[in-house]
Amino acid sequence: QTVPEELQNGGGFGYVVAFRPFGTSSWMQTVVASPDAARYVFRNESLPPFSPYEVKVGVYNNKGEGSFSPVTVVYSAEEEPTKAPTTVLARSLSASDVEVSWAPPWESQHKGRIQGYEVRCWRHDEKEENAKRIRTVGNQTSTRVSNLRGNALYHLAVRAYNTAGTGPSSAAVNVTTRKPRETSWAISTFSSLSLCLQVLYRWNKQSSTSVIETNRTWVELSLPFNEDYIIEIKPFSDGGDGSSSEQIRIPKISNAYARGSGSSTSSACTLSAISTIMLSLTARSSL
Repeated sequence: QTVPEELQNGGGFGYVVAFRPFGTSSWMQTVVASPDAARYVFRNESLPPFSPYEVKVGVYNNKGEGSFSPVTVVYSAEEEPTKAPTTVLARSLSASDVEVSWAPPWESQHKGRIQGYEVRCWRHDEKEENAKRIRTVGNQTSTRVSNLRGNALYHLAVRAYNTAGTGPSSAAVNVTTRKPRETSWAISTFSSLSLCLQVLYRWNKQSSTSVIETNRTWVELSLPFNEDYIIEIKPFSDGGDGSSSEQIRIPKISNAYARGSGSSTSSACTLSAISTIMLSLTARSSL
């Protein structure tokens, strides 16, 4: 940072930049005569990439030299990584998500720091140059790739990057996302219920939602007759959560009819009456 004019204490103000390779004893010095200068570039074509140097900056004016700043360590420009990550693995988490992991590349020479990794993911019927790109930061060696198409073959590759650029790519690995399932719904609403899959319900005047999940083909839910309720049905499986049905309003002791659509892994199921008022559900699985 430059020294303010009120602290320069005389004319002919400038800077003395002293530097030396880290671990050596002899300082090299250069003078920067402008009081507004805030940088100095040392050029040396034989300088190895990412070489550490000790640097300190002093001041002077027509009356003489002032003190130096504390010594700090700076590095010459780094080169992009020269090796690719290794041991790249990918596994499907759901119909839309996969996880990819890798091991850091082995560098024969220390020419720079790895600041993170770039994961590229492209579908088998797409061009690699149009791949989805996700960048991690730091030492993270795994990440999740989301919003993929279900039951589709994807290729994934990983490369390291730093301030100089991106290194070579690993060999691509393949993974197939899990297969989603489609379901159509037909729901008739009355009061005491037996429901398939996952049920979300709340009193119409409340914002909090209650959830019931079961691996059985039904779950029983009893509602009071004197309140309005909002119900949604959402299927779920190893392939991930499906879409919720449309909201179904159950009014006070009255009949209603609602239809929705979503995704499910369940077989067809029908809700039967528990009381004189009943909600029935038919789910038809189509793959």
